[in-house]
Amino acid sequence: MKLDEVPQDNSPTYSGHKKLVYAVDEQGHYHKVKSSGWDIESFATQLAVEDLNQQTLDAYADAKAGRVSPLAYHMYKARLDVTSLAQATGKFEWQIKRHLKPKVFAKLSEQKLQTYAEIIDISIDTLKTLPSQP
Repeated sequence: MKLDEVPQDNSPTYSGHKKLVYAVDEQGHYHKVKSSGWDIESFATQLAVEDLNQQTLDAYADAKAGRVSPLAYHMYKARLDVTSLAQATGKFEWQIKRHLKPKVFAKLSEQKLQTYAEIIDISIDTLKTLPSQP
């Protein structure tokens, strides 16, 4: 991207902040330039956030119905998925998926629950329950 082409679309997703990007001058040298956003990037971000919010709502409904453990809701609420939670905890994805089953989750040790609670930044009691509203 050229210096004079750096988007300045005042993206609402930036909340008035600016993002540092690199742009090329006429001689082909890179320079740091602040951008107030790009409409296309803002649109993509909004779609991603809407998708994450829907995953959270779906996990809440599934947990409320007993199809998954409360861990699923808290995981998505914290903007994590199975892969990122596995990486953060040092567990395999199949272990996380297993812990999303209500019967398995109910038998987890305090140590395993504490690991999840620390990663998600909530208490163990909160991890074991669902809020009255998602």
